[in-house]
Amino acid sequence: MSNTFPFSFLESIATRFQPPVWVVSETQQRLVLFLNHVLMQEKEAQDRLARKKGSVLHIRWGLFELDLLITPAGLLDKATPAAKPDLLIAIAVDSPMALMQSVMAGKSPPVKIEGDVQLAAELGWLAENLRWDFEEDLSRVVGDIPAHAMADAARRVGQAVKSFLVTAPGSHFQPTGDTPAKAAS
Repeated sequence: MSNTFPFSFLESIATRFQPPVWVVSETQQRLVLFLNHVLMQEKEAQDRLARKKGSVLHIRWGLFELDLLITPAGLLDKATPAAKPDLLIAIAVDSPMALMQSVMAGKSPPVKIEGDVQLAAELGWLAENLRWDFEEDLSRVVGDIPAHAMADAARRVGQAVKSFLVTAPGSHFQPTGDTPAKAAS
């Protein structure tokens, strides 16, 4: 029996894939819009970022890079290519599967941080305290009861994915919380 992850070919494709420049730009813009949406749901998060207005974050993961400018409103915008970063955040995991496993376990992936310590502390607070309320956003579109049912279904799918990652051959996934692997112990 093989001890490799059944979809390991996807990992090799993802690490070598070079998307077109326009796809990268549009994806980055959508990410900025999403992050601002989440920030706007929490006034304290905006206030904390507003203290560091004008600062530039450089985020890097493998081949993908993104420069973000903190606006006076405490939101984010794409920085100009010539902007000098005040803080570098490099995700130290190259493997998309390892990154997904870390996120699914509720852990932050290992990162390398260089630069402004105060800005890093503010971002650390955001990482610990800021969460997207998916169910609330969905309820605005479909109503409270369907949104609750859909969010509950999504949570169950998430648990099934965690369970699959725990039992997948060659998995190094260490879950948090109640999972079938802990129940079997």
